[in-house]
Amino acid sequence: MAGDRGALSRRGFIGAGIAVGVGAGAVALGGAKYLGTAQPGRLLASRRPLPRPFERPLRLPPVLRPAHADATTDYYEITQRAADLDILGDVKTTAWTYGGTFPGPTIVSRSGRRTVVKHTNRLPRPVVVHLHGGHTPHDSDGYPGDEILPAGGKPTMAMGGHPMPGKPVIGSRDYTYPMNQRAATLWYHDHRMGFTGASVWRGLAGFHLVHDDEEERLPLPRGDRDLPLMITDRSFAADGSFSYPSIDRTLETVPGVHAAHMNGVLGDVILVNGVPWPVHPVQRLRYRLRLLNASNSRNYRLALDPPPPGGKGLVQIGSDGGLLSRPIAHDGIDAAPAERFDVVVDFARYRPGTRVRLVNQLGDGRTREVMAFDVSSSSKAPHEDSKVPAHLSRIPRLDPAKAVVTRTFLLQKKGGSWQINGREYEPGRPLARPRLGQLERWRFVTDLHHPIHLHLDAFQVIARGTRGLGAYDHGWKDTMDLRPAEAAEVAVRFTDYPGAFVFHCHNLEHEDMAMMADFTTE
Repeated sequence: MAGDRGALSRRGFIGAGIAVGVGAGAVALGGAKYLGTAQPGRLLASRRPLPRPFERPLRLPPVLRPAHADATTDYYEITQRAADLDILGDVKTTAWTYGGTFPGPTIVSRSGRRTVVKHTNRLPRPVVVHLHGGHTPHDSDGYPGDEILPAGGKPTMAMGGHPMPGKPVIGSRDYTYPMNQRAATLWYHDHRMGFTGASVWRGLAGFHLVHDDEEERLPLPRGDRDLPLMITDRSFAADGSFSYPSIDRTLETVPGVHAAHMNGVLGDVILVNGVPWPVHPVQRLRYRLRLLNASNSRNYRLALDPPPPGGKGLVQIGSDGGLLSRPIAHDGIDAAPAERFDVVVDFARYRPGTRVRLVNQLGDGRTREVMAFDVSSSSKAPHEDSKVPAHLSRIPRLDPAKAVVTRTFLLQKKGGSWQINGREYEPGRPLARPRLGQLERWRFVTDLHHPIHLHLDAFQVIARGTRGLGAYDHGWKDTMDLRPAEAAEVAVRFTDYPGAFVFHCHNLEHEDMAMMADFTTE
């Protein structure tokens, strides 16, 4: 089915028990209609008093220094280990960390200069590292079976009890990133088969920023006015530990979560860089905010409250794959799990002393708040040395009319699993075999809310249903938010690296419960 040219057959839709009306944008599933931008998932309530918002300062993740370097390569070392962290303020929380912090340390790379990261596993379970958004050879991409095992550990079995294809190693693994890609906000996180949701929830996530000459020639905010912001939601047990509804609390054999949370786990504490509802002082200047939704399943509609006079306070300059061709001003931004939005906010548009909240308009109660910025009370405006140019970058258009192959993928819940084209994930069984350098058109048809993520290369969104691009589809993307009952298309060209890769839903509970598929580049 994945290799079919043209639309998914009528027989395929009937066999799946779904009727799709693309023009109307509706899907009938089991007699119910799923429309709009409904929030997926179910809230998992914390069992201890929650901290008050806007009392703790924002923390920026530490920038990791290379262990050593040579003429072509920077070499880094990260040990994955448990650490007791001060998250809630009155009790310690044991996290799984990269190097002892959550988020993990930020790695900063230069486009065209190779980066090698040695990851050592000192955790009690296997781990896999995926550089999300990285243009990476298959043996360093974080294929789910390429585990780093702890001493004495056993490889994770695939669903059905079969051995996972891949190359597990004991102790440590070197991940090689050629960095033949443009400047962008990337991130790295665990990608273990069936347990990604639990591992990321416990803390295995960090930023990886790429810079290049094109971006640095632009007069954008930089230095301490360039803020990477990892937004996550979490829930906590009465003792302050992370609360997560794993079927197998040992995280050894049985993947996934209990049925009540199969559509996703929502926390009731919003963390930014691991701090609950932080506050950050800002001058009356422009700031670059690198917004990353690193939540397992929560969608956000991010907005400034109060908005600046005249509105349009979030000026988007970049997406998953780097700079846009031109800035786009928004009042709010819809961010699905794994999506990144680089925005510039001009705090000079506010009166001195204003508290500006970053809010989540899809949340309620405490989950409506994200963080706050306290604008300097000084009436004397400091010197502004940045601006947002009308032209940011040249982005070559992928012409879908020149696509050699059209592939269609149906994403749906069926029985006790999430499936692609009627199948649970079968590692080693590719649903597509794209040829390197060949332009392809990939269609996705969904029942519920699924943020789809492609490994190896970024893509360009062509259309949603009978409409053109959505407001947040511009530029290079590696994750696209597919709303309930939606059909969407992307143009993609995989390049440089042959081998086995995956694409999957980035609602991590969906991914862990089988909404993933292999593709093999040739």
